[in-house]
Amino acid sequence: MKIVTIEQMRAIEDRSEEAGVSKDTLMENAGLAVARSVRYHYGPLTGVHILVLLGSGNNGGDGLVAARHLDTWGAQVDVYICRDRRAPDPKLDVVREQGITVTCASDDQDLSNLQNLLSRAHVVMDSILGTGRSRPIEGVVKDILQALTKEQTHRRHPKIVALDVPTGLNADTGAVDPSTPHADLTISFGYSKRGHYAYPGAEYLGELEVANIGLPLELDDGVEIELLAEEWARTRLPTRPANSHKGTFGRTMVVAGSRNYLGAAYLAATSATRVGSGLVTLAIPESLTTAVAAKAIEPTFLPLPESAPGIVSPDAVDLVFESLPAYNSLLVGCGMGQEKDTKRFIERLLLSGRTLPPTVVDADGLNTLSQVDDWWTRLADNAILTPHPGEMGRLTGNSSRNQDRITAATSAASRWNKTVILKGACTVIAFPDGRAMVSPLSNPGLATAGTGDVLAGAIAGLVSQGLSPADASALGVYLHGIAGERVRDEFGDTGMVASDLLPTLPTVIRDLR
Repeated sequence: MKIVTIEQMRAIEDRSEEAGVSKDTLMENAGLAVARSVRYHYGPLTGVHILVLLGSGNNGGDGLVAARHLDTWGAQVDVYICRDRRAPDPKLDVVREQGITVTCASDDQDLSNLQNLLSRAHVVMDSILGTGRSRPIEGVVKDILQALTKEQTHRRHPKIVALDVPTGLNADTGAVDPSTPHADLTISFGYSKRGHYAYPGAEYLGELEVANIGLPLELDDGVEIELLAEEWARTRLPTRPANSHKGTFGRTMVVAGSRNYLGAAYLAATSATRVGSGLVTLAIPESLTTAVAAKAIEPTFLPLPESAPGIVSPDAVDLVFESLPAYNSLLVGCGMGQEKDTKRFIERLLLSGRTLPPTVVDADGLNTLSQVDDWWTRLADNAILTPHPGEMGRLTGNSSRNQDRITAATSAASRWNKTVILKGACTVIAFPDGRAMVSPLSNPGLATAGTGDVLAGAIAGLVSQGLSPADASALGVYLHGIAGERVRDEFGDTGMVASDLLPTLPTVIRDLR
């Protein structure tokens, strides 16, 4: 499923009209879809009071169509016009002819009628501004939204249903106006919007549904942002032939760990085994081998020479290169630290120009790169970079964490000619050709040390099984995210730890397959 900007959505609607499906037809379909969704979530409708808050534009038109259907199906519907609509208004005329009560804010100076309607409403439909909002909300609309929020805070009802976006949420950036209400259900028309997957806006949506409104197929060919979905992930799973051996599923080398971060090496290597890599070798400073092997019993080990206990020697890079031709993927950086010799080792490994298999660069690998001028010109293009926002800031030289994440990731992937995974709530996977995929998942339980090591190991393990860097990156994000959801369902989002994900990854793959 594609994710669109406001401008792209308008262009698609224009092309729809040219293809013979009018905007009026799309509005009728949208309103009907909203009414059906409300009936599904809050029906049976007999005796249910529904208040439709109406704006002056097309979003209000969608609300009028929904009001008409809901009234026909037995709900007690009231329409409250927040901004006067332009005459003639055939859809409003039909609502009035149907006997639905219509109140105008311009005739309700103290908003007493609104307060009465809010007090009786079980469901409030927010069809005030939709994606058309471009400036701060002021005046009567601000007063109406504040009254709605106060009513919602005061009692369990009403449930708020937003059409496309809650009023005041920027559908491109996810920015919100101070008056924006928190919806219980948001129904997006045709496509989800980029602002649905950006914070803080994503917290205001409640449950998000995308309604089919009858747009002709193939009008979105120019849209390069896609939602990461189960159907896509299923088609990318590596096959598992019955007559396989461990070599069938590839060999992964994980270069990780230091005296302060033994756990990172264990998590990354074990994760690669859990997603199906046939053989995983953990290259680690030699004095740490015994301690890590006591926990990680499946990987083989490549003990690396040290310059100090638990610190890899820069000269160890020759030993790694001697072994690498036998491996299908490489992971570098998890828990390696930022000692001087470690950074020299990483730079020699990644930026020497010598041949590497597809390589996942994580954590201290990224931190080392960020200290090298024009590092991307020396790093192989088959690399996969997995920064969290802080690491992304160091790599780009932009410390702002409030920028548009999709734009930040796609711009970086294009500039560096690498696959970039910008981790966090609604992780973005961006590819060098301008395409990107966005995970719909946000899980605070994953905001704990080590979960990034699990993700990096999973991606490397998938690459070793023959997936392209792009497919392995997106599938790894999907499997990691669903595993996190399952662990949260079992334990809650407080106290989850990274190792909880490891036994869950194979069950996610099993169920997906």
